[in-house]
Amino acid sequence: MTQFIIGIIVLIVGYLVYGKIVDKTFGADDSLETPATRLEDGVDFVPMSWPKIFLIQFLNIAGLGPIFGAVQGALFGPVAFIWIALGSIFAGGVHDYLSGMLSLRHDGQSISEIVGIYLGEGARKVMRVFSVVLLVLVGTVFMQGPAGLLANLKLFGISSVNVWLGIVLVYYFLATILPIDKIIGKIYPLFGLALLIMGVGIGG
Repeated sequence: MTQFIIGIIVLIVGYLVYGKIVDKTFGADDSLETPATRLEDGVDFVPMSWPKIFLIQFLNIAGLGPIFGAVQGALFGPVAFIWIALGSIFAGGVHDYLSGMLSLRHDGQSISEIVGIYLGEGARKVMRVFSVVLLVLVGTVFMQGPAGLLANLKLFGISSVNVWLGIVLVYYFLATILPIDKIIGKIYPLFGLALLIMGVGIGG
């Protein structure tokens, strides 16, 4: 429990101290209307309440980190909570903040399109290919990781990794083609809350 509390303190101090440095460096402007509000279309641009956004961001900030981090904490000791906190501050948090600022200032465009604005069409094309390859690799990890974990937990009595891979694949497919609030806006906050409870449980 001590390491868990230290991890929480590290996150709070990081937010209050390092967060201000990052905020000042990027020159945040709270008066700007977000693309989700200004370009609301009910599909890709959908305003959400801050609790939903918080839980989605909690789930996304380190990808599988919160899942595997908690598992590693159970296997190798709760000191893993401190690693997760430091990684979230100096890597995940800064990356997500920068991505958010770029998105805010460029109408929610993808990173490859933003690269094209500053580095030209050639860089845009390279970044599009790089992004697709990277997303395939990341997508593979994001499917295999949860599928393996769910299979080990034998959730709903299903212990086959392949069955869980199929379920996760269908989920990602639906999350991609459906409006953002239909799946991501409803299910991600639940996953985020579950991970928060899992973290507190293992920390105890």
